[in-house]
Amino acid sequence: MAGMMAMMAGGATAFKPSEANAQESKPPIGPPVKFGVIGCGYHGRDILSTLAVLPNAPVVAICDHYGAFLRRAGRTATEAKRYENYKELLADENVEAVVIATPSHQHKDIVIDALKAGKHVYCEAPLASSIAEAREIALAARKYPRLNFQAGLQFRSDPQRDFLVDFVRTGSWGRSIFSRSQWHKKTNWKRAAPTNEREREINWRLRGESSSGVIGEIGIHQLDANSWFLGSRPKAITGFGSTVLWDDGRDVPDTVQINMEYEGGVNSSMDITLCNSFDSDYEMYYGSDAALMVRGSQAWMFKEADAPMLGWEVYAKKDTFFKEVGIYLVANATKLTTVTGSGDDAAKDNEFNDTPLYYALEAFIHNTYVHQSGVEDFIESFGEADDEILAEYLTELKESKKPAAGYQEGFEANVIAIKAHEATLANKRIEIEDSLFDLG
Repeated sequence: MAGMMAMMAGGATAFKPSEANAQESKPPIGPPVKFGVIGCGYHGRDILSTLAVLPNAPVVAICDHYGAFLRRAGRTATEAKRYENYKELLADENVEAVVIATPSHQHKDIVIDALKAGKHVYCEAPLASSIAEAREIALAARKYPRLNFQAGLQFRSDPQRDFLVDFVRTGSWGRSIFSRSQWHKKTNWKRAAPTNEREREINWRLRGESSSGVIGEIGIHQLDANSWFLGSRPKAITGFGSTVLWDDGRDVPDTVQINMEYEGGVNSSMDITLCNSFDSDYEMYYGSDAALMVRGSQAWMFKEADAPMLGWEVYAKKDTFFKEVGIYLVANATKLTTVTGSGDDAAKDNEFNDTPLYYALEAFIHNTYVHQSGVEDFIESFGEADDEILAEYLTELKESKKPAAGYQEGFEANVIAIKAHEATLANKRIEIEDSLFDLG
């Protein structure tokens, strides 16, 4: 963080959005990756729908122990074999990669078994509902470098946010001051079920024994984006949590606020509520020369009056927000005609309007082929070698891959989310030692 702030303190650097190192949409490379999806609940079916519109992503197998979910998922994946036991799916030689979309506290065994079975793994975030199990998952992924492992931190694969991280690194917002984010949606977070037993099972997110709460299950994406943008991990987290509306016996709060402390006096706040929908979800980053707002696939920079001129912003598209003028930032921007209008107007010129889940799965498909090809090339050139040497060789493929979260990023985000959840449950400040992030 100190290095990043020193860079920003040195002044703004000339920058054009069209020169950003963003990922362009390209035709898929290589043969199809045959998928198995484990967990066909609400999010699992969303994953199936997304895979259905992605090229090179045939779903050949689906799994859920609950028959109603399995049948419903089969309406989307009509050609897929159906399994009630995930181990039977893993034994299917036709399955090359799996997406794990079961409840978080069930991830560990499935991930480890999938890696042992030789499957590439996309594991939804959070990796686990405890730091110990998240560490086991990360260590297992590291143990099998021949397989592509991706954590489901979707913002890491979003072309717009990837572009914005490069933008931030130029120092165009000056020195980092603070940041804040929010997620507001009025919903009781509770699913209906035909029996009491099934209701308890399906509402695992409401129980402290199996869930890291709203901050861990929902907020983890914004928590990770915040540390990614700031280039550092929090040193301490203060949290406040309470159940103010949905008092139905749940163990986790329906409303939380946290404050994260970073080096150099930079703080970041976040609030999440299931009790009110106003203003939805977005992130704000504040610097001494400008503020940056990120809403979905769109972003704007709001310059300070005394900020140095960068040149390109004179011609950039602009939107008005009450009395403020936001300079529209978009990955791969090529049209620099000045306009004043609504965010909807600007969005028409943004080529990246798909969901973060779409880009995350697209990256997984692309990277799985690149990764597997790299393994095959290495073996052909050097023969069988130990996995440590192979892992070093595969790091050179990074430039050929699309942005995505690996096991390290998934583990670190999980640690932060779980410590934030602990802080909100106890309504206190918790320090986070650097050693907590070590995998050994």
